[in-house]
Amino acid sequence: MRIDKYLSDNSIGTRKEIKSLIKAGLVQVNDAQVSDPGMHIDPVKDVVKYDGRVILYEPFHYFMLNKPAGCISATAEKNETTVVDLLAGENIKNLSPVGRLDKDTEGLLILTDDGHLLHNLISPSKHVGKEYLVKTAHALSEKDLSALRDGVDIGDDKKTLPAEAFILDGDLHLVIYEGRFHQVKRMLEAVGNSVLYLKRLRMGKLVLDENLEPGVYRKLTKDELDLLS
Repeated sequence: MRIDKYLSDNSIGTRKEIKSLIKAGLVQVNDAQVSDPGMHIDPVKDVVKYDGRVILYEPFHYFMLNKPAGCISATAEKNETTVVDLLAGENIKNLSPVGRLDKDTEGLLILTDDGHLLHNLISPSKHVGKEYLVKTAHALSEKDLSALRDGVDIGDDKKTLPAEAFILDGDLHLVIYEGRFHQVKRMLEAVGNSVLYLKRLRMGKLVLDENLEPGVYRKLTKDELDLLS
């Protein structure tokens, strides 16, 4: 692998920026200063340093974002702020959100360039549960909760899959195992209610880090990544 690609893949900068960093003497391989951006290295065996810091190769990147309301779950959208825009400082190509949250919905969103993981998390056949905190226009009855648990008609060919629905601290918690368009909102409409506020708390076993303010992100830890595998 070329040294400029290695550093670019690890968010050090663009190929053009890395060329300047190399010229400035800030890049070393096995403690020898690099002068050629096209130098080939072994990502496993060689030790790469930038500005004295060892840069470990990461073939894929994984981030947890506390998505704020007003932000689009997309890679690009004209005249709109996207979730990828919030990670612009990472300079990572091919980064995509894992599934989508509506513009006005907040909470846990995973972003990655690992296509295999992305597929496994959003494929309906994998049955990955997604838990939402839902503030509703009015209280739900036990009959409403039972209907949500059994699956409701939201106007598609099939009813929604059975869900988990329970009240905690006065608010509805809904765990769904598919990702249809505006699904949570349509499910509440199906039982004569409406959503005032919606936040995703969990995806699979991965729980949103509540220390992350809306709009803030961080890399997933190894333990968190293991929860998704």
